[in-house]
Amino acid sequence: MEKFVRLVSLAPLFLLLCFPLALAGHDYGAALSKSILFFEAQRSGVLPHNQRVTWRSHSGLYDGKASGVDLVGGYYDAGDNVKFGLPMAFTVTMMSWSIIEYGKQMASSGELGHALDAVKWGTDYFIKAHPEPNVLYGEVGDGNTDHYCWQRPEDMTTDRRAYKISPSNPGSDLAGETAAAMAAASIVFRRTNPAYSRELLQHAYQLFDFADKYRGKYDSSITVAQKYYRSISGYNDELLWAAAWLYQASNNEYYLNYLAVNGDSMGGTGWGMTEFGWDVKYSGVQTLVAKIYDANAPINSVVCLPLQFFMQGKAGKHAAVFQKYTAKAEYFMCSVLGKGSRNAQKTPGGLIFRQRWNNMQFVTSASFLATVYSDYLTSSRRTLKCASGNVAPSELLSFAKSQVDYILGDNPRATSYMVGYGNNYPQQVHHRGSSIVSIKKDSSFVSCRGGYATWFSRKASDPNLLTGAIVGGPDAYDNFADQRDNYEQTEPATYNNAPLIGILARLGGGQSSYNQLLPVVTSQPKQTPVPKLTPAAPASTSGPIAIAQKVTSSWVSKGVTYYRYSTTVTNKSGKTLNNLKLTISKLYGPLWGLTKTGDSYVFPSWLNSLPAGKSLEFVYIHAASAANVLVSSYSLA
Repeated sequence: MEKFVRLVSLAPLFLLLCFPLALAGHDYGAALSKSILFFEAQRSGVLPHNQRVTWRSHSGLYDGKASGVDLVGGYYDAGDNVKFGLPMAFTVTMMSWSIIEYGKQMASSGELGHALDAVKWGTDYFIKAHPEPNVLYGEVGDGNTDHYCWQRPEDMTTDRRAYKISPSNPGSDLAGETAAAMAAASIVFRRTNPAYSRELLQHAYQLFDFADKYRGKYDSSITVAQKYYRSISGYNDELLWAAAWLYQASNNEYYLNYLAVNGDSMGGTGWGMTEFGWDVKYSGVQTLVAKIYDANAPINSVVCLPLQFFMQGKAGKHAAVFQKYTAKAEYFMCSVLGKGSRNAQKTPGGLIFRQRWNNMQFVTSASFLATVYSDYLTSSRRTLKCASGNVAPSELLSFAKSQVDYILGDNPRATSYMVGYGNNYPQQVHHRGSSIVSIKKDSSFVSCRGGYATWFSRKASDPNLLTGAIVGGPDAYDNFADQRDNYEQTEPATYNNAPLIGILARLGGGQSSYNQLLPVVTSQPKQTPVPKLTPAAPASTSGPIAIAQKVTSSWVSKGVTYYRYSTTVTNKSGKTLNNLKLTISKLYGPLWGLTKTGDSYVFPSWLNSLPAGKSLEFVYIHAASAANVLVSSYSLA
């Protein structure tokens, strides 16, 4: 079980009750900085002089050499050392979209430069990986040999073979997503680096033509990717996705017509989705295209393009088709809110849940779309039409905020799923680089299997902090095990973070940076009554031990209202508190942060005593008033 206890100061704990609309309780600016920093830990190649993740060093310096091409650079996708092209391209697309929408907020927080560097690290690699119009290298290394070893990137001895797509071995999904990434990035660099922007756009044109002319699934050509990043949805969604981004980047009506003519046959107007991610792009396409249909949008001064996508009001003869795209975009929005005809599954704590392995990727991507669509609706003075009725744009933003707050620690386990944020975050991340001592600290070679024996199996915190990483997250019941071998829950990924940076910038920017204001709530939503707290005993502040309880969140599951209680035990004496025993009665649910011994609760295994002036926190969940917490015995030394 993950460590739940934490030492805190005597300052009052102002914890949030439920999930309010006010942007209080989390430092979104700090979370944004950390989230962007994570990409530097994932870099492959020759690291720059201004590299901030200093425990990393150069790696993959001969990538592509055997194939006669320079493939040095790019990103490792997750906790391994493979460069997978499809998720890397999606990562760059979503980072770029985040900047296009919320670059001004990033600039005001001092993070726009770092975000641009993160995008360029990916696009520089894609330029290398696209040496000919109809050739694209889509993978370096393979998951089978890589996963057999547990080595830091600097020590890799695994196969670094490069795999490509070509006219005889096509990959429309891979080429299409890379075209989308290059087109979106060309918008990002249009003002700061116009020559580079034009270069990216030229690659995007060529990649789209390649993807459209030579059709096929990339994992039928790069078969080693099938076990890890199989293209389940096929390539039609990527072709539409790429066309949408190329129209935004170029204003060339060829791509607008492509979206219109192929919308029905390629599923853009037919598929109603409840997910969005590196494989399934339909919801993203539909959200982008929905903005074509509106003609009342403000201009985004950061990139000198219409914020609400493309040149507004140009739907023209295709208006009926684009209206169908819009209907499917709104289907998605209603589903994540739980107000549609088919809704996304959620955990009891309110987190979107799609699958056991790396569920957080769907949470951040869906939340980003909700954020963007909320701003779109607000600026166009529209509401969302769901099966349950009209929904105000503010509900979409509130939903996105609730998901982000859950990630940052407002959840039943009080766990931050962003490494390095808060006081209680994963310590044993499934990540080769962070789990093995830095080569700069100990240059001793870590062998393929030796890494498993020495470092993977080590039951201790990672020697290197993977700051900003968003791990896979909890299961369908909000449970989470902080164990390195629990890859489904503790492995991070670049595409988890990419959409999140946009949401964090939006939430952190508040009302200052954009003309898109946070929603003003004119009427208070009906809330579930909070039960009256039963006073904890002893509650006197004059004794050596003070106990305080707070309700920090509540939610309804299957008609039952559950409450999460945070209880702090503070040593108010001038001595060290030892041998603490608590008796807890009227407890009807799980408890974390204490060890049960017989009928009593004692310090958890990782804490032997409580220094003077310090506090420990434990949490529990049940559908009742606060439990009775009593001090049975203790000693002071």
